[in-house]
Amino acid sequence: MPAVKIVTDSACDLKPEIAGAAGIDVVPLTIRFGAREFLDRVELTDDQFWDLCATSDALPETAAPSPGAFQEVFSRAASDNFSSVLCLTMSGALSATYQSATAASQSVSELIDVVVIDTKTVSMGVGLMALRAAELARAGGSLEDLTVLVENLISTTRVYGALDTLEYLKKGGRIGSAAAMLGSVLSLKPIVEVRNGAVEAESRQRTRSRSFRHLVELVGRQAPIEKMAIAHARATDLDQLLDLLAAVFPREQILVTSLGPVIGSHTGPGSVGLCFEVAKAELGQPLL
Repeated sequence: MPAVKIVTDSACDLKPEIAGAAGIDVVPLTIRFGAREFLDRVELTDDQFWDLCATSDALPETAAPSPGAFQEVFSRAASDNFSSVLCLTMSGALSATYQSATAASQSVSELIDVVVIDTKTVSMGVGLMALRAAELARAGGSLEDLTVLVENLISTTRVYGALDTLEYLKKGGRIGSAAAMLGSVLSLKPIVEVRNGAVEAESRQRTRSRSFRHLVELVGRQAPIEKMAIAHARATDLDQLLDLLAAVFPREQILVTSLGPVIGSHTGPGSVGLCFEVAKAELGQPLL
């Protein structure tokens, strides 16, 4: 059994079966539709979430896990005889999740050593980091080894989103109203980027097909690529993007998953998140 337990939050968009197979514990955020509340992927599946989005008059909202939710997972790791925990959270600029995990780590300091890292990203950007950390943990990596790995991955991980609308981001307060004007013309399809932990407008494209081609161009400019994943919100045209990406990265190596309630609440249906790791330097070594 690895000495280090990997913990993350449900904004990572890892499928439960993938997280479970990798030995990663996922702490759920809360999803709200008006007065109704659900624990992400515990009381509300991805499919149920998107069904509610299609039928509910209320836009979904999200809330960070309580420190107690993290404390329970950290304490369980101690009971299971792990020597330490590495907890990777979604961007602290977008959620109070990092603060909750940090508070919980302090409350269990006499039980187990916990390092909490703000990954400064979201979705499968976090998911890919967690999988890489879990792989190193299984290989016998120490908490220090894993911390160095993830700190390097933060600088090599890219997340872009192709959205049908910026209305969800605008109403959720995750992007400024001026940037939301990028999508104010019906024919324009916005591309957003997670940059330094914040969601920024990257460009605007005239059609959905053009937005996909632009994503592939962004990947091509930053090749070679080590890992790649796509999280999508019932995107019926996903195969078009996968076909285009095959020119720059092996299609069979792309991890495809559902965009879950946490990120989906702010991006809306039809959105596609492209997450990848740039091969800039040997991981574990200082990056230039």
